[in-house]
Amino acid sequence: MDKGTFFGCFLGAGLIVFAVILGGLDNLSLFLNIPAFLIVFGGAIAAVMVAFPLKTVLRLPLYLRKSFFHEEPRPHQIIDQIVALAQTARRNGLLALEYHLDEIQDSFLTEGVRMVVDGLPAECVEKILKSEINTMNSRHKQGRSLIAHSGKFTPAFGMIGTLIGLVLMFAHLNPETIGTGMAVAILTTLYGAVFSYLLLLPVAGKLAVLNDSENQMREMMLTGILAIQNGEHPHVIRMKLQTYLSPEERPKEDYFNKYNSFEENNKNEEEIIPESMTQNQTETEERIAA
Repeated sequence: MDKGTFFGCFLGAGLIVFAVILGGLDNLSLFLNIPAFLIVFGGAIAAVMVAFPLKTVLRLPLYLRKSFFHEEPRPHQIIDQIVALAQTARRNGLLALEYHLDEIQDSFLTEGVRMVVDGLPAECVEKILKSEINTMNSRHKQGRSLIAHSGKFTPAFGMIGTLIGLVLMFAHLNPETIGTGMAVAILTTLYGAVFSYLLLLPVAGKLAVLNDSENQMREMMLTGILAIQNGEHPHVIRMKLQTYLSPEERPKEDYFNKYNSFEENNKNEEEIIPESMTQNQTETEERIAA
């Protein structure tokens, strides 16, 4: 569950309702209008059905659900699992990975390791997995586009509903009811703006962030799979995979720091050795002179 999405929608809707209540509880019923609701959402759904295939439109609830309920990425767990597979392959060979396929939870990683066990060339493995990543990105892009277009259509149909309300109001113009008629006409614009800028467009942005995160995770898995197939050392593989993490997500004492400290120690030794050699040479010259 994405707490940020839930809290943001709840906070935005709560502030709007609270602002309405400040004007008086009696005014709350003025903001409920079924015809305005039907114009905005019925018109937006109709426009989306024209713009996208029906099977894509039917998946709209699934796309909305994913923005609220999704698994958080666990890069550290994936890195540890890939390093463990690399250690197994280094000790017992690539065929030994077949006995660990059931332990892998991610389907993408499982498929990649299975192709390595089956003996496919590295170029073929990379091509297949990259094609799967591209297909995932295209599928996610279509879902984001569906929700983003819905967010663009709702304000437009809100304005259309307002124009319809104004036409009906002016057709039956009455100085005593002109205020109420104007308020009802503007409700459709309010509905369209609230649902567009509070729900639909933010959800499209959230799905883009989730897609980037999942894409980065799969790129990291691809790097690890190819490294295992090439027989690289598990420590080197861990260093490669940690480059996909932000500096804050990396362990404080990782292999990069150990490598830097190792280099510093080598430099210190290089500085100490010439000084000791110089002292020995000076002592030798003094003995010869004596």
